[in-house]
Formats: sequence, structure tokens, C-alpha cells
Amino acid sequence: MTISITEVLRIAAFSDGDRGGNPAGVWIGPALPPEAEMQRLAHAVGFSETAFAARSGEGFRVRYFSPEAEVPFCGHATIALGAALAREAGDGVYPLALNQAAITVEGRREGGLSAAALQSPPTRSAPADPRLVAEALDLFGYREADLDSRLPPGLAHAGNDHLVLALQSRELLAAMRYDLEAGRTLMRTWNMPTIVLAWAESARLFHTRNPFAFGGVYEDPATGSGTAALAGYLRDLGWPHGGAIDVVQGEDMGMRSRLRAEIGATKGGSIRVAGTARFM
Repeated sequence: MTISITEVLRIAAFSDGDRGGNPAGVWIGPALPPEAEMQRLAHAVGFSETAFAARSGEGFRVRYFSPEAEVPFCGHATIALGAALAREAGDGVYPLALNQAAITVEGRREGGLSAAALQSPPTRSAPADPRLVAEALDLFGYREADLDSRLPPGLAHAGNDHLVLALQSRELLAAMRYDLEAGRTLMRTWNMPTIVLAWAESARLFHTRNPFAFGGVYEDPATGSGTAALAGYLRDLGWPHGGAIDVVQGEDMGMRSRLRAEIGATKGGSIRVAGTARFM
């Protein structure tokens, strides 16, 4: 099966109204193409991820590919898929079977935009290995004194593992720089698709950046899996989130994006991550 690049929808997920968001490719068909074809197409599309979906029972079988590798779960491509399914099949909640989890995505059409919400895979978090923290600080040129002591470095999971590093100021977040090849080596060595760099403007409003060197992408402007992992980490830590957090991402890329994560009380439970999407 050979797919034309013109068959791939281009949708910016977690948009800030009719601007910003993280572009994702979405392909929907009767059966998933061979793995090599999905990888070829994701590379040709060039977005940080492309979602491939095929009808399976009452829902869809879904796989996600970055330009360089498959990833188990991608939040922004799932939001984009929800928008595409709402347009093609109508508003509703769609079950999705991933490589390692079963989740859902809800899509609704709202005028020129679409609204979508995903239920993440189960979450978990733990203190980060000090060796990993030291390597990550060295990668970005940060010091331990730059970290927010209220939010100790954590390894958070929501479909993928993410290192969470909370910084003391917005200025430190804006100053993030790193070498892509060194970042790729670190993330692949630790089997960690992204690093979540965060600054807490308040208990319920976070600004984040997500390097994605694992997939050959310097930075993502909106990261649903990273936001779900961050939310689960905050719940496990006992942070006063009040049941939800809002996340602003992509500002330093000129691609301002908005994400909302709703946090239940059950440790290890799924996180609902919602936002709008715009067709490109």
C-alpha cells in the first residue's frame, strides 16, 4: 500500500483560537499501511507526528510516527485525529486502540474550529534519577539553583516517559537552548521521547516547553502527552491544582498554544486533556 502525501490531513492541535497550535498529520483509512510506509509518509509530511487510524470494531486502531521513529502515544496528534473524526463521522467519543493502551478521543465541530479532548493512558510518576537530572541540566546549560524547589525533578508517564524539570522563572524557560544531536542521544539512551520544562505562573497556570529530539524535532509548540504527564505528576506530588491546570506552550516559538488538563483524585488515573484544533 502506497499513500500519497495529499491524503494526509494537516491540523494544528491545541490552537489559540484561529492561530498557533501544533501541526499534526492525520491519515484515516480502512486498514493501516505497512510500518515502513507509515514511517516514510511521516518523514515526508515533516510534522513532529502523524497519526494513522483505521476502523477496528467500534473504534479505531491508531499508530503515531515522528519523522524519525514511532512513538507509543502522541497527545496533539490525537486531538487532531478527534477533529478529523468529528468532521468525517460526526461529533462523538471514539475509542482508540494504541500499541500499549486503550484511550478515547472526543471531537466536536464548533464553527470554523473544532474542539477535542482525549483521555490519556494511565499515569504514574516517580523521582527522577539524579544521573538523568544532571545530564539534562548539562544539556540545557541550567544549574540546580535554577530549579523550582517546590517541584522536584520527576519522571512522569502518560503513554510515554517524560522528564519534568520545573524552573524558577519565565526568563529561564525562555532561555532554553540545546544541541539537537546531544538531546537525541540523551532521550534515546533514557527511552524518553520528550523533556517537559515548566514554569508555574500560579498553582493552576503553567508555561511549558517540550524538546522532542527523540523524534528529530527541536521543540514542540503543544504536547498533549507531556501535559498529561505533568498533570499526573502534580497530582501525585500533592500540588494544589484544584482539579485542573491550564498550560500555555509554544510562545517562544511564535506558535502560542493552549491546553487544559483535568485532574481526577485517583492516583494513576487517566488525565483529560482538551483544546481546540484548526484545519490548515
